[in-house]
Amino acid sequence: MCVGLSAKVVSVEDGTALIDANGATREVSAGVLDDLEPGDFVMVHAGVAIAKITEDDEAETAGLLEGLL
Repeated sequence: MCVGLSAKVVSVEDGTALIDANGATREVSAGVLDDLEPGDFVMVHAGVAIAKITEDDEAETAGLLEGLL
């Protein structure tokens, strides 16, 4: 089973995005997505931003993960 992490994009530069996932920041590859901008929400898997998601999607995912922990 694969698990993706939802996160907010803080910055994008040269195909790399700095993301914030519940206060934890990290750099991920942003080369798969076009027109990624700070403030966007993304789904991240294996260090790659694989899809843009809505803020509502992010909130739902965060709630589900909290319920598991």
